[in-house]
Amino acid sequence: MTSAKTLHNFNAGPSILPKSVFEEASRAILDFNGTGLSILEIGHRTPLFQAVVDEAVALLREHMQLLPEQEVLFLHGGASTQFMQVPMNLLDETRRAAYTDTGVWASKAIKEAKMFGGVDVVCSSKDSNYTFLPKNFTVDPSSSYLHLTTNNTIYGTQWQDLSLFYDKGVPLVADMSSDILSRRVDFQKYALIYAGAQKNIGAAGVNIVVVNKNALGNASRKLPTMMDYRNHIENGSLLNTPPVFAIYVCLLTLRWLKQVGGVAHIEAENNRKAALLYDTIDSLPLFRPTVAKEDRSKMNVCFVMENEQLEAEFLALCKQEGMVGVKGHRSVGGFRASLYNALPYESVIAFTELMKHFANTKG
Repeated sequence: MTSAKTLHNFNAGPSILPKSVFEEASRAILDFNGTGLSILEIGHRTPLFQAVVDEAVALLREHMQLLPEQEVLFLHGGASTQFMQVPMNLLDETRRAAYTDTGVWASKAIKEAKMFGGVDVVCSSKDSNYTFLPKNFTVDPSSSYLHLTTNNTIYGTQWQDLSLFYDKGVPLVADMSSDILSRRVDFQKYALIYAGAQKNIGAAGVNIVVVNKNALGNASRKLPTMMDYRNHIENGSLLNTPPVFAIYVCLLTLRWLKQVGGVAHIEAENNRKAALLYDTIDSLPLFRPTVAKEDRSKMNVCFVMENEQLEAEFLALCKQEGMVGVKGHRSVGGFRASLYNALPYESVIAFTELMKHFANTKG
């Protein structure tokens, strides 16, 4: 059992970041790189900030092993803005796009896409409250693109074998908001990737977009200046004033990821954390996971109690023992522990020990 003064942050997002990132970001608020200026007040078109963007882009390219034609953008609006910006740029009114419906965020992306062209929902597990990922589906080869959500934060499902999508014969678009850089992925396979930063990359307020520039310019509609990816590429993410501080926190987080050993190292750590928590859940009859075993997310572990009457008592104990953010989303109930990159293994040990203690206490 841990001290109540020790906090273990399992929040789903905004979520835990490395301590070193907080420390460096705090120093930069007072004095950025010895300039006497705060990171909050430097000009976004100065060499000072250009160096931040350049390094952040270079680190993302390195971590993701991107192709030369894949461009990295830091944009406003978070992932939800991309629900409409993606089809606005990639889907012509006379064409159709294919979407997988695996949760709330996928459903919202489908809703927005329908405003810009035809949409084929090629698979859905909505009728089962998204407790599994439907894998037997076909995609029309004439589709403008196939959209998937790689990890479903609310429901605790994750596509474990992304190669399932690689042989569909259409450009791939992926919302990777809640598992980007948590595991090795062949990022070169994607026409466009987007991710809100507030899970594994940095602070809320900026969205990462990786787009193959060869996929752009095919839609016949006129695009508003700020919605056209090509304008952001041309201006190096500085088409207008960017979220300077959020991008800087991304840079610090990407540096940290490289320092600890990169994506391969963090994948092994994430596998270790998820295995410990799922093994504990499976071993305790008091608790029950909510999704199919083969689709369990290694980022967001969702589970309930067989006796719902005990859930409030366990939540109170979690609060007492410093387990932050473990209450499940209202769509699922129960509990959700998010195991993002910066969460230490020791926090998972503490949580599982608390679960065992509670289970033993309740028989």
